[in-house]
Amino acid sequence: MHELSLLCPQDRVETLSEALEALEALSVSVEDADAQTDAEQALFGEPGMPPPQAGWQRSKVVALFATEEAALEAQALLAAQDFFEGCTVLALAPLQDQDWVRLTQSQFAPVPITDAFWIVPSWHEAPAQARTVMRLDPGLAFGTGTHPTTRMCLRWLARQGDLAGKRVLDYGCGSGILAIAAGLLGAQDLEGVDIDPAAVTSTTHNAEANGVHVRVGQPELAQGEYDIVLANILATPLKLLAPLLCAHLKAGAPLVLAGLLERQVEELQAVYAPWLALRVADAEEGWVLLSGTR
Repeated sequence: MHELSLLCPQDRVETLSEALEALEALSVSVEDADAQTDAEQALFGEPGMPPPQAGWQRSKVVALFATEEAALEAQALLAAQDFFEGCTVLALAPLQDQDWVRLTQSQFAPVPITDAFWIVPSWHEAPAQARTVMRLDPGLAFGTGTHPTTRMCLRWLARQGDLAGKRVLDYGCGSGILAIAAGLLGAQDLEGVDIDPAAVTSTTHNAEANGVHVRVGQPELAQGEYDIVLANILATPLKLLAPLLCAHLKAGAPLVLAGLLERQVEELQAVYAPWLALRVADAEEGWVLLSGTR
């Protein structure tokens, strides 16, 4: 991989970028050539107002090429064009190889839910104190255990003890993390539903990776009553779903709602009041977990 850096005036940036792309640059980026100096220029105006200018007076255009030969050829071809007048080649240098997979993986560490329950990416060893371990890698669907709403739902499940014999519904399952957690904690009758096809695929894959069977599909898959219903979505859909979610509860069964901010608690409590009384069961970083029993 080789990096070709060019200096050009503002009125040549678009033409130069398009030419680099036509010359098979793998990527093209533009930055202020005077950044971190007294000549640095801000391009942001007041909200609702147009920016004070279209671009920087002097821009640094950086293009990546697969080989040095491709970068040299692009440099020679550009130098011969009329529009390159006023532009300058700053540097042509090899780009240090990176193990991008390992670099990305290093950003994700095991996540403790309780002292004994951990979410561990597949490339990590489980901590010695972990008794319940969920293997989960970052993916296309929401839910890796790092967001407060997900952690609170998992903590709630972990505090229920043995879930053997429980029928559990994860409504808006995302990665399937809540249904899988219920399975690891003993539940065997698990269903996850989501309107996003990527979530259905992700839940299926993650459940298999953890040796848990989850029936997963579109919302119409959910039928009948459940011992536990969890929905980690957002306030607006949770309000609309109130009759449906409550209808899926057995008598005496708990409903767990997440994806809510502290200021939204009273509104949700009022919406669900015809079916059950919601209370704040957990809170973290401005997010709350509501639960109630039908």
